[in-house]
Amino acid sequence: MTQSIYTVSVKTASGAEQPLSNYQGRVLLIVNVASKCGYTPQYTGLEALYRKYKDQGFEVLGFPCNQFGAQEPGTMQEILDFCSTKYDVTFPIFEKIEVNGPNRSPLYSILTQAEPAGDISWNFEKFVVGKNGHVVGRFKSKVAPDAPELVATVERELGR
Repeated sequence: MTQSIYTVSVKTASGAEQPLSNYQGRVLLIVNVASKCGYTPQYTGLEALYRKYKDQGFEVLGFPCNQFGAQEPGTMQEILDFCSTKYDVTFPIFEKIEVNGPNRSPLYSILTQAEPAGDISWNFEKFVVGKNGHVVGRFKSKVAPDAPELVATVERELGR
């Protein structure tokens, strides 16, 4: 089993360090997001999923990334403004990160070791993390936030 994500901290959109252990006992959906991608409309589904399950211990965590086709070129303020005005996003968006390569964030070093292991292939790849901080599901970009297999994974983990 890979290490728990609770061992790392990430930076909030304002640059403050936030330990992921703050989310202990919650089910997480971690997504690398981008504002100028063909999958960007998935923000609608991510927000709907978040609103449906947040009161049951579910969180969506968005991590902007500019590594795929330079589709997230904006500043943090531009990204936050885009997410709130275009998609009414209320789940947390964190500081822009790299998900692959030598500058890969420590969080994504853990996520990409979980089976099936490997690099992130595009924007909007999704990881479901169980209450114990370990990856329980990985879904490619083309899998919509309301896809039955993703929703079933979230619901199963919420029921544990």
